Amino acid sequence: MVLTSHDKLGDTGRQTGFWLEEFAAPYYSFLDAGNQITVASPQGGQPPLDPKSDTPEGQTALTIRFKGDPAASKVLANTLKLADMKAADFDAVFYPGGHGPLWDLAEDKRSIALIEDFYNAGKPVAAVCHAPGVLRHVRIDGESIVKGKRVSGFTNSEEEAVGLTHVVPFLVEDELKRLGGKFEKVDDWQVLAITDGRLVTGQNPASSSAAAQALLKLLAA
Repeated sequence: MVLTSHDKLGDTGRQTGFWLEEFAAPYYSFLDAGNQITVASPQGGQPPLDPKSDTPEGQTALTIRFKGDPAASKVLANTLKLADMKAADFDAVFYPGGHGPLWDLAEDKRSIALIEDFYNAGKPVAAVCHAPGVLRHVRIDGESIVKGKRVSGFTNSEEEAVGLTHVVPFLVEDELKRLGGKFEKVDDWQVLAITDGRLVTGQNPASSSAAAQALLKLLAA
């Protein structure tokens, strides 16, 4: 799993980072299925948590489980450095969202190369909510990884609903369409996870578990 190290929400003076549910739900999906999980970030160590994802109204059963799990908190506090990760050492990669990845991981050459290595090795790549934005510079055989593929991600209307349309460096929906992806969506905040080949994308925080389960299906196959 790859998390953002970016904590500034544009020029707003507010904090951002990763979204708690988008980490916790997949983390436990993978853990409960018997998988070993390594968590990495560009800077290593404790990644920034978007404070808006840790409000009482944002809690789910799995975020509550995470907050009461010292072992999981230790994993999160000690993420490994992304530069040290090699696709050959893993079976799949999952990118949780939050707004942070739009600034760092989307432009991170190590992340881009890692995704290309996973995909070219025939291994699944998954991303949820804003994290499909990390695919924007990933190229396979000279073309965007999303070109011609069914994909989803945080929609323009969802970005508008949270008031950040003019704050983010790019809109995930617009960017995936620009790259040639066949963008699909359901109503705001509803569940959608799409698998096309070995690429899995989920629309929003509510889609985190579904995206994780889709990735587990690919691994089982």
